[in-house]
Amino acid sequence: MLANDAIDAVIIATPDHWHSRISIAAAKAGKHVYCEKGMTRTFDEAVDVYDAVKENGITFQLGHQNRQVEANEKARQIYKQGLLGPVNLVEIATNRNSPWGAWVWDIHPDGNKNTIDWDTFQEPSPNKVPFGEDALKRFFRWRCWFDYGTGLSGDLMSHDFDAVNQIMDLGIPKYASASGGIYFYKDGRDVPDIWHSTFEYPEKDLTLLYSASLSSSNARGNRIMGHDATMQMGGQSGGGSIHGFIVSADEYSTQYKDRLESGIINPSYPIYTYSPGSKQVDGVTSATSRYFAQKGLLYTYREGKRVDPTHLHVKDWLDSIRDGSQPRCNIDVAFHEAVACAMATESYQKGRRIEWDPKRRKLV
Repeated sequence: MLANDAIDAVIIATPDHWHSRISIAAAKAGKHVYCEKGMTRTFDEAVDVYDAVKENGITFQLGHQNRQVEANEKARQIYKQGLLGPVNLVEIATNRNSPWGAWVWDIHPDGNKNTIDWDTFQEPSPNKVPFGEDALKRFFRWRCWFDYGTGLSGDLMSHDFDAVNQIMDLGIPKYASASGGIYFYKDGRDVPDIWHSTFEYPEKDLTLLYSASLSSSNARGNRIMGHDATMQMGGQSGGGSIHGFIVSADEYSTQYKDRLESGIINPSYPIYTYSPGSKQVDGVTSATSRYFAQKGLLYTYREGKRVDPTHLHVKDWLDSIRDGSQPRCNIDVAFHEAVACAMATESYQKGRRIEWDPKRRKLV
């Protein structure tokens, strides 16, 4: 395929531990790349992919389709206008409560050593496992092991981190700390099912908190917490489930002090609400679909019509290839996400805080 000049671009939708090898090989062959998230399994792989894309001048798009969601663009406008005031704390969260949502996927009855090329599948992984019952679980439920993916970090946190990065231009954090454990799914996995990470941006006077549970569906949503107002995206409010976002003034706001005192603004009610079209979500069956529907990100709207952001994201990539522009989740912002996720994963595995050294491009 790489030698075929008729092929201009590839879409990589393999398990994460194959992403870097295919991305780099495609880039060196001059093929444009659309790669599903997480971008890579490890930090070193992220650096290698970044360099390969830059050196070969191909168009790279990471598969964060929520970059096309109108709600995120509206939220960015609110933030950039300063309506929230100084933001010092951001909270993002994942809540799931089903075996499917915890990656306990079906093991196909026809899966055996004759139908699965196990040696090829596990070849890039750091630990080799002989084919057997354990290998079958690893093949069909690969997200449960660090040998093939990054669990909650690259699979789920990456979406919300990228959304906040889209809204606030956070970039790579200076420090990351993570903790958690395998508290509910005692099935042999080594990625945690309860996991929390803290990202510090001292130059921005900002902390980003991520909290995740795979054993509770109590929706918390994401919050950008400013001195003057808070933006709640998804989750629950007094009126029920939020689709889109609401902005509520803080009762101790400096910016809105006069309007709060005069009663023009009531902190009990939102000062701005954005709802992306109909609140009725149909055809939502998978845990992943429910997860995004809960956050108001399953669909977006263009000229009043509901559209799938995944289609828009692929179109964005193809348009960029044709006109030489940069797609919305290009290699630069993809690298932000990849490094942040790798920092949190490494912190959990090593049991200590991880620091990003931008000059040496190293984690210390």
